[in-house]
Amino acid sequence: MMLEKYTTSVVGSYSVPRWYETLEKQVEAGALSEDDMRDVQFRASQAAILDQEVSGVDIINGGEMHRRTNNRHAPPNAMLNHFWSKIPGFSGETHPKPITPKDENVTHPGAVLTGKVGYGDLGLVDEFQMISRFTRKDVKITMTGPHMLAKVAHDEHYGDIKPFMQDLAEVINRNFRELQAAGCRHVQIDEPLFAAVDRDEVEAAVEAINIAFEGLDMYKWVHICQGNYSVSDEFDQGDQIGHRYFDFGEYPADLIANIQCDSLMVEHDFADAYRDVLKEQQLAVGAADVQQKQVETPEQIVERIEALKWLSPEQTLITSSCGLNHLPREVAFGKLQAMADAEKLLR
Repeated sequence: MMLEKYTTSVVGSYSVPRWYETLEKQVEAGALSEDDMRDVQFRASQAAILDQEVSGVDIINGGEMHRRTNNRHAPPNAMLNHFWSKIPGFSGETHPKPITPKDENVTHPGAVLTGKVGYGDLGLVDEFQMISRFTRKDVKITMTGPHMLAKVAHDEHYGDIKPFMQDLAEVINRNFRELQAAGCRHVQIDEPLFAAVDRDEVEAAVEAINIAFEGLDMYKWVHICQGNYSVSDEFDQGDQIGHRYFDFGEYPADLIANIQCDSLMVEHDFADAYRDVLKEQQLAVGAADVQQKQVETPEQIVERIEALKWLSPEQTLITSSCGLNHLPREVAFGKLQAMADAEKLLR
């Protein structure tokens, strides 16, 4: 399945308002209810949808607003907590766990798995139906991949990440099939840690992702994240926001290309790694850099796309390098507009 050349889409998360954290503290203090916070998340999702509509981006989502609780910026993002809580086998408790060999101080509150992974409704159909009420554009639903869900968790049951990932992939596949039955045409899996583990583990993760996609007729996206970010005085310097946590070790593009998907989403400066290994997939080039505070011009987006002279226009899609959750709304919106305007110039 192929999309029209230079089609634009988002990676996932959209600009989270600064007042999110303040309202969450009000919920914790009892001044607001959890229903109040759900209403806030709903209204923020509506705003994210509208911004994507107005910007001209082709394939949109809900900005992942409802998945975010008490970690506006913390890597890897809020999706891990959101999905772990819905999957039987996880105990509900968490313990800190390092997520990158680059910085031992970067940890995530990893969930504890105490039993075999079971099926859980991940809420994807409800999410799709909510977004579809407010847009006529194609909607894409994003999902943390089986490797990330397993790798950052504390495994007290399997003792081997391969069957752990495969059971998670079965859960994801069933939820994707339910999405397909509901009319969804686009799904996405996100995996950030492929350059931080050995090749055998990447191969096992690719196998698990293929299980998650088995039997689907939807357009299947996979985001290979290398550009996670940190918002802090230590890492924010000049125009740079944070640093890459996950570009550690070999970048296994040859193995990643074995994923049976329709599009791989990668940062523009990692795209050349797919030369000579890209199969029938399209490549969604992350030409809008989320680690840069300045908004690119459409011409800069075009320049990054056209620098990949080996990549045919028919295989080229346009996206951002990662999610936009940490950026001010005017910057995030500006990057979406630049992507959409670049599409017009390229076509």
